[in-house]
Amino acid sequence: MKNILLFLTVIVLIATTVLWIRHGGGDPYPNLSTTPRLGSDMLEEVLAHSEPIGNVAVSRDGRIFFTVHPEARPIGNKLLEYVAGAAIPYPSAAAQSELFDTVLGLSIDSLNRLWTIDHGNHGMRTPKIVGIDLDKNELLREQSLDESIAPAGSFLQDLQVSTDGRTIVIADASFWRKSPAIIVYDVETGQARRVLESHESVSAEQFMIRSGDKEMEFMGGIVALRGGVDGIALGPEWLYYGALSGSGLYRVRLSDLRDTRLPPAQLARRVERFSDKPLSDGFSRDNAGNIYITDVEHSSVFVVGPGQPLATLIQSDEVRWADALSFGPDGWLYLADSALPDLILQSREHIEAAGPYRIFRFQPGFEGVPGQ
Repeated sequence: MKNILLFLTVIVLIATTVLWIRHGGGDPYPNLSTTPRLGSDMLEEVLAHSEPIGNVAVSRDGRIFFTVHPEARPIGNKLLEYVAGAAIPYPSAAAQSELFDTVLGLSIDSLNRLWTIDHGNHGMRTPKIVGIDLDKNELLREQSLDESIAPAGSFLQDLQVSTDGRTIVIADASFWRKSPAIIVYDVETGQARRVLESHESVSAEQFMIRSGDKEMEFMGGIVALRGGVDGIALGPEWLYYGALSGSGLYRVRLSDLRDTRLPPAQLARRVERFSDKPLSDGFSRDNAGNIYITDVEHSSVFVVGPGQPLATLIQSDEVRWADALSFGPDGWLYLADSALPDLILQSREHIEAAGPYRIFRFQPGFEGVPGQ
């Protein structure tokens, strides 16, 4: 019996050590914050919801859609529209269990179609793309993604659509599998490809995220929150992207992503490092080429672009985890606060007590019609 217990103890110690080497630890990340260009009073609360908010998307006519964050393990509605002060299940209450499992990312394209990505519980169930025509409120697309695109351990969590509506780009942060990648999805053919898998531009770096006074580590420090490519912003010419736990904002041409004949090595060589960035979650862009980047450690949003060196745009201690960004009409930039430190591996009682959860908005103050 003693020999068996000793053997089991050794196995547990080895497993714990391997887990820590692969998923634990990390160095502090330098604070890149500058004096905010906008005062915190410029941040307006749009809505407060009893359940944690995942991502937000706002249509050209001001319709506001948001997901309930899957890390909160919701058992009811998962995609909602905010209508006249109330959160209404969209497209219907009945469709929630039929269409959605762990839906998180959502985006509205130039044709007024709402697209969502469901990571299928980190690829353990069925990842899926859903498309809905907002003019008719009709389902356009419901397509599962096989294991060659979304393998076990993947985390397909954000998506953006090209200006012409032909291409969807999806970020696989790959928290557990540690093989992050960008997925390029052809809307017309329904074909998807994984590109730049494990390239340095999509990969996590060895940093420990600190939100407020909490280091984002769990299970007694064995596992730290460290993710690959997370934020993406897609314009007519370039895809801008970066890892949650990464120091760099990168870009690659959309035409190169679409080129199925381009060898992987050549695509990798065409990636450009555009700027430094904070540890970040959501991205957005405007048509002047400015890129907006959330800072998950300092409750803020940065901006960088032509004639705009990397700088803090707005900061507010009301924001617990600056997550997704989405432009709406009249130049408003919407910010979803997912409050991740109060979600991950927390009890339902804790999550409920930590509410409500909010979406904010502000005016960035730059000229130009909003992009995505």
